[in-house]
Amino acid sequence: MKTKPTQHSVKELQALGIHPDILLVRADREIPEAERRKLSLFCNVRPSAVIQALDVASIYDVPIAYHREGLDNEVLAAFGIEPAPAPRIENWLDVANRIRTPEGEVTIAIVGKYTGLKDAYKSLIEALYHGGIANRIKVKLEWIESEIFEKEDPSPYLEKVNGILVPGSFGERGSEGKIQAVRFARERKVPYFGICFGMQMAVVEAARNLAGIEKASSTEFGKTEEPVVGLMTEWVKGNALEKRAASGDLGGTMRLGAYKASLKKGTKIADIYSSTDISERHRHRYEVNVDYKERLEACGLDFSGMSPDGVLPETVEYPDHPWFIGVQYHPELKSRPLDPHPLFARASSKLLLNRAGWFDETR
Repeated sequence: MKTKPTQHSVKELQALGIHPDILLVRADREIPEAERRKLSLFCNVRPSAVIQALDVASIYDVPIAYHREGLDNEVLAAFGIEPAPAPRIENWLDVANRIRTPEGEVTIAIVGKYTGLKDAYKSLIEALYHGGIANRIKVKLEWIESEIFEKEDPSPYLEKVNGILVPGSFGERGSEGKIQAVRFARERKVPYFGICFGMQMAVVEAARNLAGIEKASSTEFGKTEEPVVGLMTEWVKGNALEKRAASGDLGGTMRLGAYKASLKKGTKIADIYSSTDISERHRHRYEVNVDYKERLEACGLDFSGMSPDGVLPETVEYPDHPWFIGVQYHPELKSRPLDPHPLFARASSKLLLNRAGWFDETR
């Protein structure tokens, strides 16, 4: 194992006036003690401050691995915080154990338009994993480019998955394929979760195929006779009226940040949150048009969550479907490994497990 590259890097830093107190050395194998002493000597750090950062099976193993290598003690020592209480890592150990020893496995199809660059969905991926950790299951993701469904039957792609998720996106490309995925989930009673754009496409699908509004579309795609989804120009945030212009700058006209929503009592989503008052983070320009609310609810699509002023639809669901929920906001942005978002932890994974025969809803 060569130590010269590390020695050279530290030398360059020292030449710039940066003198490290700790070396975090990435390696794919154990670093022999002799090499660690050499790094300590030539890089001018204490031997105990040469911390090996070995490969681990999961990113959630990293805090535990660093603790075992003594990184936390070295950081405390560098700041003169001694003696310090022992860290409480029981929760992290539980997370790592749940990942290593799952009790089941589910497959979720993500029907999106950025599937070639999965980092675009990083928050969503981790939130799904958080739901799996909470329910002690392994979550497998099946990535499907939505444009495929504009040319091919979605059945061969979606028949074997336990659930379908249509995430947020921008623009018209791939939207018709997402609508086909929504229709498959609704008609085949496959658990469905639509986030932001995924909720909007669920509403468009209901308008076309249930309410008979054949030309239902979004003004994001251009002019339409039936703007089921459109650009809202005014809404209330707290006690203030916020406005935006249809011709305004794209980035500056987004509904961005945390907004409150009121959930209807007795709905699935209110049960998931155990509350009718929530606050979630938004990032979008277009909204479901509330003028179509009555016609769509008459066809079975329940507008189960609205903005406090009743102007902006926030969530939709089908009461007669095993699990079909769309949300205008981005719940993945508030999910954490030790505190999974309820939509992922208490709903998606559990109902998908129930479909796969591994989950007992009475538990």
